[in-house]
Amino acid sequence: MIRKAAVLTLIAALAFATTPGFACTGISLKAQDGAAIRGRTLEFGFPMQSNVLVIPAGKEMSGTLPDGGKGLTYTSRYAIVGANALGLPAILDGINDQGLSVGLFYFPNYAKYTDVTPENSNHAIAPQEFGMWVLANFATVDEVKEGVKSIVVVPTPAPGLGSPQGAVAGAHFFIQDKSGKSIVVEPVDGTLKVHDAPLGVMTNAPTYDWHMTNLQNYINLSVKDVEGVKLGPVALQAFGSGSGLHGMPGDFTPPSRFVRAAIYSQSAAPNATAEDAVVSAFHILNQFDIPKGAVQNSAIGGTVDEITEWTSVADLKNLRWYFRTFTDQSIHMVDLKQAVEAAKGEVRIIKMEGTEQPITDASANFVAGK
Repeated sequence: MIRKAAVLTLIAALAFATTPGFACTGISLKAQDGAAIRGRTLEFGFPMQSNVLVIPAGKEMSGTLPDGGKGLTYTSRYAIVGANALGLPAILDGINDQGLSVGLFYFPNYAKYTDVTPENSNHAIAPQEFGMWVLANFATVDEVKEGVKSIVVVPTPAPGLGSPQGAVAGAHFFIQDKSGKSIVVEPVDGTLKVHDAPLGVMTNAPTYDWHMTNLQNYINLSVKDVEGVKLGPVALQAFGSGSGLHGMPGDFTPPSRFVRAAIYSQSAAPNATAEDAVVSAFHILNQFDIPKGAVQNSAIGGTVDEITEWTSVADLKNLRWYFRTFTDQSIHMVDLKQAVEAAKGEVRIIKMEGTEQPITDASANFVAGK
């Protein structure tokens, strides 16, 4: 037993040393007032130092080549609000003023980008630049489907990722528009493959089509409790409620999270308004919050506790992007229209981290007359 445990520990250590953790989970809901709601968690093996970027339309932008040269250049058509990382002009998750949203999700060991050539360098972007490019240029999922045919994503390191020099981020992307239509874009074998995503859920590796196939392993699960059964002369009853979901995977691996995300989002009770659905999405995403100490990795040398750094929810009808952080579970909202107007044509930053969870003293909040 000791030898077996040592071997398992070594295998786990090697896995953590070569693959930094990024256990992001995405879900989607649709409110009865027609609002499409998309939410996700953000985890990584070291602090991503995210802030909210407010980017008005009409900004000159460009892609970056692996040698530091300039790739695709374009002028943004739409205003953008969303979270960056490591001080980069990049969007890990955000929305534009047309109600299109994008999320970057970690895709280790499967992402394979296009090699740069003289012929494709002028329409190349880095993985971390994909989200900004999508939000700056497109209004619908169908437009994105056509747009990806005109670009290549190349292996340009993200500065500060793992080291000052950076590293190439293995990533795939979830895109949803205000109608609720969703796609996944994955860099596989040097090309961008597009999958329709009718369930509106997303995690990490393996590929999206693998996750959809894997759902068939759980067709026995139901949100309805299992009734008692007879086993010969013995009557068997469930111990309590929740028996229909007995056997649902509960770990933090991407396949298990994908299954849970699909079940929780598809079984969510109806929400009358966008505001109701936003709250519902945050409650569902609580199920993917990583308690500090439950997942450990060595992405930056020493062992660190992976945590849910922030959770965001996007209201694609009312153009609002909500977030909460590890240190402050209060929900903060950025109204895209108001933020862009206040930015007065400049790129602005709204701080995400730095505040602590307020605790209200309710000791003397007695009901009147009691």
